[in-house]
Amino acid sequence: MASPRTLVWFRNDLRLQDHEPLHRACQQGGEILPLYIYDPRQFGQTSFGFPKTGRFRAQFWREALQDLTTSLEKRGSQLIIRYGPPEKIIPDLVQQHGITHLYYHREVTSEECQIEAALAQNLAGLSVQCQGFWGTTLYHPDDLPFPISELPELFTHFRQAVEKKKILVRTPYPVPAQLPPCPELGPWAPPPNLEPEKAIPDPRGVLAFVGGEAAGLARVQHYIWQADCLKTYKETRNGMLGADYSSKFSPWLALGCLSPRYLYQQVKAYEAQRISNESTYWLIFELLWRDFFRFIAQKHGNRLFYQSGLRGVKVPWRLDLPAFEQWRTGQTGYPLVDANMRELAATGFMSNRGRQNVASFLTKNLGIDWRLGAEWFESCLIDYDVCSNWGNWSYTAGVGNDAREFRYFNIAKQSKDYDPKGDYLRHWLPELTGLPGAKIHEPWKLSVTEQKQFGLRLGVDYPRPMVDFFQSIQRQQRTFPGT
Repeated sequence: MASPRTLVWFRNDLRLQDHEPLHRACQQGGEILPLYIYDPRQFGQTSFGFPKTGRFRAQFWREALQDLTTSLEKRGSQLIIRYGPPEKIIPDLVQQHGITHLYYHREVTSEECQIEAALAQNLAGLSVQCQGFWGTTLYHPDDLPFPISELPELFTHFRQAVEKKKILVRTPYPVPAQLPPCPELGPWAPPPNLEPEKAIPDPRGVLAFVGGEAAGLARVQHYIWQADCLKTYKETRNGMLGADYSSKFSPWLALGCLSPRYLYQQVKAYEAQRISNESTYWLIFELLWRDFFRFIAQKHGNRLFYQSGLRGVKVPWRLDLPAFEQWRTGQTGYPLVDANMRELAATGFMSNRGRQNVASFLTKNLGIDWRLGAEWFESCLIDYDVCSNWGNWSYTAGVGNDAREFRYFNIAKQSKDYDPKGDYLRHWLPELTGLPGAKIHEPWKLSVTEQKQFGLRLGVDYPRPMVDFFQSIQRQQRTFPGT
């Protein structure tokens, strides 16, 4: 009987630790061919015309691929790279090189699932065993106390059910110590230069995010063990300025450079060796939110992307592109919104607190179609995760599965509560650095005399508010059914 020849297709799982497809291939024996495919659709456009992969995420992704290449080479293998649609590339490799098995991690959203379906169709009739594995969440869907079709629509109900049953988190798969040499598959045409321009790090950024499993593991070591930040995570996680107010694990999780089960293992080790408190629980709580959005996407499919959301709420959203441009470029006249949007444009990152506020302003004050905001985040964010991004945006817009009546963020109050001294605002809005104390949160309240005193000309140096806050809230609330 011929020795197995297994193709391990890497997708959004650019790591070696806790990688079930690779682990199963090693158990099976024979030759292993690690494969990554540049899919040109990754560098296309969203439906509103934004680049699907902006320059910051593209660079993070390039670094992650290089790190994966290095890790495989250290273990005696190599990464095979091809360019084109996976559903065409893989069947060609199967036929040309006698592939007997194909292993990969499954996805749940439409574009990725369409590729998997087309791949299965193109492999039909070929002598290859194809198996997809689950490796993106903390809990395996087979271990949940309900089938995905009966997943609770409210996060709290999901969390309570999972915690009540005391479901065990599966043990992460080990990193292979050695891999068999990868056979040479011959020359291939490198991809055209589809990637965006190189991202130049902005020195004001909270962290110099570097892609790859090695950098992700280093971040875990720093945040949890060296800086000892986990013990106060719940108290500091709503910060906006600095590297360690929150874990910043999300970019590595989004691209699969880190496994949520590995993070869980690290938290449990920290609790055993140092302290177990509400903060250590809260990091696991946030991983549960990530699970919830992934399972909700699996349950509802394309409804996640509908304008009316999972709840089917019909709202007459506006498509006001000039107003959207003011929001996108940080020129709304509301400092908290503007500072966060400028940070996003300059770094590809924004705090969770910032994301909630800018999304609330776009949807509840400007009344602009929430999908524009979701697609802009998709384009910009280093840590873009399709399920979490669209789930959070629909929730904030009031059309998501866990939305509660007409909820909005009071931008000025949030600014005072979470940036009381205005340090974050001054960091990203240099034109407002001359404003003392709390005056920076509401510059529109400055008198003409104060403007002269502080060297600020509203409407010239910094825009006046593009809408009246509470009037715009009331106007938008009237458009929501039942309010």
